Amino acid sequence: MARPPIILIPSCSNDIRGHASHTVQRKYTDAVFYGSDMTPLLIPAMGSALDIEVLLGVASGIFLSGSPSNVGAALYGEEVTQPHLPQDHLRDDVTIPLVKAAIARGVPILGVCRGFQEINVALGGSLHQAVHDLDDYDTHLLQGDVTPDERYGFSHPARLVEGGVLHQMLGKTDIQVNSVHGQGIKFLAPSLVAEAFAPDGLIEAFRMKDHPNFGIAVQWHPEWKMSENPDSIAMFKAFGQACLDYSNTQ
Repeated sequence: MARPPIILIPSCSNDIRGHASHTVQRKYTDAVFYGSDMTPLLIPAMGSALDIEVLLGVASGIFLSGSPSNVGAALYGEEVTQPHLPQDHLRDDVTIPLVKAAIARGVPILGVCRGFQEINVALGGSLHQAVHDLDDYDTHLLQGDVTPDERYGFSHPARLVEGGVLHQMLGKTDIQVNSVHGQGIKFLAPSLVAEAFAPDGLIEAFRMKDHPNFGIAVQWHPEWKMSENPDSIAMFKAFGQACLDYSNTQ
């Protein structure tokens, strides 16, 4: 029996009880394993010392997860305006070159939340560091002490661009999404094409127009209770099929 292809998932750099740790929340690995029927392989947050090309040599796909940390503002030419929020430069130093190298090789990519933002920055875009501080946008992050079900529950509709990849994949132009992000797209990188918008106009999804295979990212969290959401199931299945197709060409 053929083994499921390997999907790389970059880890975050975190401190757990005084120990430097590489972490990935299980909801992300579960979505890749059960939703895409792929084998997740976690990449340690080793920063720029990591050999990206060695990893891509065994990869059939890249999944960029969400994270509580923000993408480093210096990567898009700004100073940090939210110094109280966590940064993760070790993860940045892995994911930014990983995105560029994966696109060059044609490796399928799916990004969510921070991963969505990383792709935009890697390709020359920029971010709003705190969407909730801007008068032109709604608050996209539920504040306060709430349960995970409350935080990741549906928050607002997203309008899919008619004729776009997501519209064709899901067979509809409007879906309900959760909203767990403080940062958002300010300037969309030139090689990206918007695929979905929030009611306030904020970009909620894009595709990589120069990617020869699957290159999609969304601002929401489709991995949350993936098996209960037909739209999330369709997205992860499509990603898995693209990774399998890519694997068969190597």
